[in-house]
Amino acid sequence: MLYAQKSKAFPISEPEAQGVSSASIDSFLNAADRSKNEFHSFMFLRHGKVIAQGWWNPYAPELRHSLYSCSKSFTSTAVGFAVSEKLLSVNDKVISFFPGSLPDSIKTYLAVLTVKDLLTMSVGQEPDPTAKLAMTSDNWVKDFLALPIKYTPGSKFLYNTMATYMLSAIVQKVTGQKEIDYLKPRLFDPLSIKGMDWEVNTQGVNTGGWGLRLKTEDLAKMGQLYLQKGMWSGKQLLPKAWIEEATTFKIDQAPGVPQSKKDSSDWMQGYCYQFWRCRHNAFRADGAFGQYIIVMPDQDAVMALTSETSDMQDELNLVWKYLLPAMHPQALPVDKTAEKNLEKHLTALSLPPLSSSVNGNTTLSETFTIDKNELNINSISLKSDSKTCDFTLNVDTAKYIFKLASGKWQAGETKMQGPYLLLNAKEDFSILSPYKVEGSYGWVDNNTLQLKLRYIESPHTEIITLHFNDKQLNADVEYSFNYGSKKIGLHGIEAQ
Repeated sequence: MLYAQKSKAFPISEPEAQGVSSASIDSFLNAADRSKNEFHSFMFLRHGKVIAQGWWNPYAPELRHSLYSCSKSFTSTAVGFAVSEKLLSVNDKVISFFPGSLPDSIKTYLAVLTVKDLLTMSVGQEPDPTAKLAMTSDNWVKDFLALPIKYTPGSKFLYNTMATYMLSAIVQKVTGQKEIDYLKPRLFDPLSIKGMDWEVNTQGVNTGGWGLRLKTEDLAKMGQLYLQKGMWSGKQLLPKAWIEEATTFKIDQAPGVPQSKKDSSDWMQGYCYQFWRCRHNAFRADGAFGQYIIVMPDQDAVMALTSETSDMQDELNLVWKYLLPAMHPQALPVDKTAEKNLEKHLTALSLPPLSSSVNGNTTLSETFTIDKNELNINSISLKSDSKTCDFTLNVDTAKYIFKLASGKWQAGETKMQGPYLLLNAKEDFSILSPYKVEGSYGWVDNNTLQLKLRYIESPHTEIITLHFNDKQLNADVEYSFNYGSKKIGLHGIEAQ
């Protein structure tokens, strides 16, 4: 039987039995490994059965993964439950929920802004206020409502993650619960989704448009629920009419763009209620750096993907090139050779750890005082032998110790927050700590030591390169999502 990891939620099937070529899935994996995209996990469902699933070591089935904007589709789902329970409607005016947070003067466009305008990213604000509000505001609702609205709500698309936060705040207002708690008995419990968490801001509201962490199988469950029009285990969790409303075309992201350009883009097929339309009559939940739930009704298929990529379209192109044509209406002849090759490939998926290309200083034991820097690192300590390295960062008054291995990943935990797009948002990040980390190191040359810290419940990795020159240390700190474009330089002198 295929697959080292069994699925608790779905039956397992050989691909050919569900009309899918094992060799084509194998070709997809080969293409993924050759691509510029770093895949972390994927799960492929056809006819409600798992036909292939894999995790690139050190990522693993039991780990959650930060979803970024893939979280938005769960906020849309919370709104759907609230609508079905008649707690609100999509035509309700946004100002009606926040009488105590309104500006002194309510302009016409703000007065007519509706829940539907938030759902379809057509608030009419320009530019997108998300970064400014998240990083500087102490009251996201009040400051969002105080912003000018330039265009008639509902008339112009502009991706606006703070609009999704407003939906989260509305759900909390009408239910008296954070949306993660509201969704628990309605969505998470019926789908046997456990261990999820969702970031909250300083007002105690789930961030809505980002910040949810789930396992890959949980993403597949969500996709299958939507493929089944809200039905799960014989029970209609969400009304079919809501599923159809939430996942069909509502607004054109790029009116006037030539059809030839639209034909090559999955970001120009129309936006729904916090879901995107795709080519090939599919739709998706979509998060930064390649977190995807892809639902393909015509093929009765679901794909869940986690990754880190700077080119999300390229990642989707691999799905359309290799997996879409691999699906056939009827079962295919058994292909034991292809199945065994696929099983071998799935079992061997991995992201290579660092290892040493030279011996370097294998008995290093040094502490370096670091000049003033934007990361507030005071000192760096290293103690290594030929197989392990203890790496200590003293940041302000905190000390963070990492144990790394050469030639393999070393599991650990830390309270130091890793690379993150919302790192400076006004949030309570304590619910995310401690962070799971896998570390490796290697000597690049006799004077250069590289350390890699992979934050495995996020898409991101931190790369620290240490350049030794006698008693001097120069270091570069790089984050994987801007790798090669930004380096934070550190300079140190050996402590006496």
